[in-house]
Amino acid sequence: MLRFLNSLFGRVMIALIIGIVVGALFPHFGQSLKPLGDGFLKLIKMVIGPIVFCVVVSGMASAGDLKKVGRVGLKAVIYFEIMTTLALVIGAVLAWVTRPGVGMNIDLHSLDAASLTTYTEHAKSLKDTAGFLLKIIPDTAMDAFAKGDILQVLVFSVLFGAALSLLGNKAQRVTGLIDELSHVFFRIMAFIIKLAPLGVLGAIAFTTGQYGVASLKQLGLLVVVFYASCFLFVFVVLGVVMRLAGFSIFKLVRYLREELSIVLGTASSDAVLPQIMRKLEWMGVKDSTVGLVIPTGYSFNLDGFSIYLTLAVIFIAQATNTPLSLHDLIVVVLVSLVTSKGAHGIPGSAIVILAATLSAIPAIPVLGLVLILPVDWFVGIARAVTNLIGNCVATVVVAVWEKDIDRARAKRVLDQDADFLFVPAPANTNVHTQETAHAL
Repeated sequence: MLRFLNSLFGRVMIALIIGIVVGALFPHFGQSLKPLGDGFLKLIKMVIGPIVFCVVVSGMASAGDLKKVGRVGLKAVIYFEIMTTLALVIGAVLAWVTRPGVGMNIDLHSLDAASLTTYTEHAKSLKDTAGFLLKIIPDTAMDAFAKGDILQVLVFSVLFGAALSLLGNKAQRVTGLIDELSHVFFRIMAFIIKLAPLGVLGAIAFTTGQYGVASLKQLGLLVVVFYASCFLFVFVVLGVVMRLAGFSIFKLVRYLREELSIVLGTASSDAVLPQIMRKLEWMGVKDSTVGLVIPTGYSFNLDGFSIYLTLAVIFIAQATNTPLSLHDLIVVVLVSLVTSKGAHGIPGSAIVILAATLSAIPAIPVLGLVLILPVDWFVGIARAVTNLIGNCVATVVVAVWEKDIDRARAKRVLDQDADFLFVPAPANTNVHTQETAHAL
């Protein structure tokens, strides 16, 4: 019990329970705690851009061979597209089979269009492939960091890392400086992550206070179907993928339990991005692979979001009695393959991308998005958790594909061997050589 209370996972779970109790008994006070959750996420986002830059650049510089970097990137993108397509199909099939929106008979004239104004404005730039491609190119290098757009930061980081790799010894001092800076930013992240229980407390207390305890149990068949879809995808689809790679999805989830508990409370996978990267490196995955696959996956491999995208689109069609043909369903999946890639880094991303998807499919009314606004935060929890697990699995698979993983070490870490328990390494220590960090 003492070990549980002293662990980050234990403190987060206790904060989660306290937040629910506070929000239920003192709803107004619970809502006033919202700045705790918002502040925690802002602190995390403050350092994500620099961390991604340092990790990607250092990884590419250490890899040396740009052909290998390109090969890893290509394999990652191929894997992302396969899994994203599968997730989109699963969402569409389950929506078609369970029919969560049938019987609602919503009259579009009764919906408040004003609540969608902000989201539809953001969606205008995502209607076509050209718009998306232009969006990933930052106006300036500093603008990418200022906006915190991970995909734009990644584009600049890849170019910077490629330049350093080609310069070789001429840029050795710059490479060393960036590597040292990465240790500094990870140490800052270690400070921030200790505030996770407060962030979770504030986020869950606000949500419970605003929507009530009943909202945490069930918000309709749509939410139930989505959570079931995510469970099926993680433990069946990703479970099979992990088994083919030679590992267990259950052991991986157990290994990531602290990070998943933070995502559970904040509904944001951004909050644990740096920590996830360190834990995958500790597990035995080469840092250059982690540094390329994880940041790219945050924009290109959104499995949970992909499931929700087709599920929500078909739900809206059913709720508004809009007939859909097989052709329409295929169009939904194909359009979603493009629009889902722009989900990260946009305020209210799920609603924005849904608006962009629906605007490309005239048969389904965009105004139907108003129906799912009240449940967006709750489905966002499962979205974020599924996205995170999906990206971790992707990193392991690509590492196995490239032989960039120490299998023996990975198995011992996932088996929770006492000699390989993860403890954040000191800032001047290489994570791969710190074999006995648990004793510090």
